[in-house]
Amino acid sequence: MARRKRVEEHVNHERWLVSYADFITLLFAFFVVMYSISSVNEGKYRVLSNTLENVFSEAKRSKEPIQIGELSRGNGDETTRRSSDIEINLLELARIETYTPPPVDEEIIQTIEEISQQLNDSLAELIENDDVSIKYGEDWLELEIKSKVLFESGESRLEESAEPIMADIATILNAYSNPIQVEGFTDNDPINTPKFPSNWELSAARAASVVHLLDIYGVDSSRMSAVGYGEFKPITDNSTKEGRQKNRRVVLVVLGSNNNLRTAETFKSPPKKTTSSSPLPVAITPENQ
Repeated sequence: MARRKRVEEHVNHERWLVSYADFITLLFAFFVVMYSISSVNEGKYRVLSNTLENVFSEAKRSKEPIQIGELSRGNGDETTRRSSDIEINLLELARIETYTPPPVDEEIIQTIEEISQQLNDSLAELIENDDVSIKYGEDWLELEIKSKVLFESGESRLEESAEPIMADIATILNAYSNPIQVEGFTDNDPINTPKFPSNWELSAARAASVVHLLDIYGVDSSRMSAVGYGEFKPITDNSTKEGRQKNRRVVLVVLGSNNNLRTAETFKSPPKKTTSSSPLPVAITPENQ
């Protein structure tokens, strides 16, 4: 009896597609679930959308220079529009004017002049000896006192001889409500002590000492501030002994109002002169001294 021939089964080479389809289906289901439980940030979406829209709708750029007037090529309407835009820009530039500050109130001007005259009369002897100088503008006054009148070398404690001077100044300032900024300055001689590691600390401590004494004599502390500039704002050369002596100083700046700021530009205008019937010298110093 003849044997039955065995039929070989055909190998299915595409069986992997079934597993692959199942995997893709599961992956799709996973992302659907993740999307359904997630929240979309509407703000970020709008930012992204606007950014993409601006990028892809940006006007075409050209390296050609902007033409003023009529062009001999291109669309006529476009040329007219560009010319009009340029004319408008030129008109806007022509309207730009240099900023001028508003006029100073007459009351502020009168107050500054009164304070200046009283300080001139009270400190006349020191002014004559060139230990004190006064200069002022419409809305500021600057009273400069040499450090040798107030302090010993390298010290921030006021000498006893300085107390009557500060008392006279406080008496005058108490009659007004103007802000006061006390500024300390030194020469460029270095200092390095446990108390004052540098001229920064020395100048700031001297300014603070003046503020404290004015406070003791009744000047409202809320009106005052203390600033130390160290050696970095000299008024003359530090190469000579006389120059270093001039740079060691304390300056009381009386401002017209709280809206004023003391800046380098504030004191570039020429100081106003006062008239006095007394034979005492006028303590208005030139701006370049």
